[in-house]
Amino acid sequence: MKKVLKQVVGIDVAQDELVVCLGKMYDDWTPVLVAHKTFANKQKGFEGLISWVAKLTEFDIPVRYVMEATGVYHESFAYFLHEQNQEVSIVLPNKISSFFRTLETKTVTDKTASEAIAIFGLEKKIDRWEPPKGIYKRIQQLSRERGQLVDESTVILNQIHAEKAGAFPDKMSIQRAQKRLALLKKQKAEIMIEINKLIKTDEEVQKNVLLICSIPGIGLLTAATILGETNGFNLIRNKKQLTSYAGLDVREKQSGTSVKGKSSISKRGNKLLRKAMHLPALSALQRNERFKVIFIRIVSRTSLKMKGVVAIQRKLLELSFTVYKTQTPYDKDYFNRNESIKEVEQVSI
Repeated sequence: MKKVLKQVVGIDVAQDELVVCLGKMYDDWTPVLVAHKTFANKQKGFEGLISWVAKLTEFDIPVRYVMEATGVYHESFAYFLHEQNQEVSIVLPNKISSFFRTLETKTVTDKTASEAIAIFGLEKKIDRWEPPKGIYKRIQQLSRERGQLVDESTVILNQIHAEKAGAFPDKMSIQRAQKRLALLKKQKAEIMIEINKLIKTDEEVQKNVLLICSIPGIGLLTAATILGETNGFNLIRNKKQLTSYAGLDVREKQSGTSVKGKSSISKRGNKLLRKAMHLPALSALQRNERFKVIFIRIVSRTSLKMKGVVAIQRKLLELSFTVYKTQTPYDKDYFNRNESIKEVEQVSI
């Protein structure tokens, strides 16, 4: 009789439901998918899922629950499992997507996704998830709220511009728009004050923000956004994972030896994190000669300024991770001693 070595519950998380696949790894190293079921993504569904798994698994073998980091929809269940002392792993979506492409299954459904996650958990060694500091979640909420206010402000500014450019501008309409704009400006300032106060409540977070702010072009808001969107780099193990999570990883287009398209960034990641790096990249170009040299070389080769900007975005994000992990402020001479310009120049859009 074959012996069970590992038990994994793969979960495809949606807004309203959890599509579940239970898998087991036996002593002949064969992964077997045992059962499937769907549960509601709420407290009653969580309890039903735990009960269902208990009936189908070996009592003396730990069960690992594995799910993707899908926005906010996985969070309630993850915290529930942690409170129940269950083993939980949360995996970046791009890792599951890459693994799925290696499987024979080509049809993507909620069921096949849960199967892929279960097999991934059985075959790979993955870290156990621990809840990040609650402060990072609050920082994320505040930075996202401010981002929404910025977007609203842009819409109103465009409306004002269009109204003024018309043949018969409506003064009252313009005044109302300007009042809304003033309110949004006030609310953005309030949020920045709240973010400042929040950061100062935690010495570790404050230290990490200051470390990231030592990088040219990055200010407090960007540093806070990076930490908030990554939960303090909670799931990030290396720079490659980080750039992939942000959608700044390079995707090559090649078929055999005859067809080769232009490389581009995947844009399959956290668009808010990617967006947060745009203005800092432009600022870094004005403040740092090394970044400026990289930018000029890329533009001279490709004639596309945005390729140079994206390269700087990626490098700033990687540097943020580096100073966080090493707990060492940015060193302006780091490029001269350790970095190759060619590595940076490979980044394009």
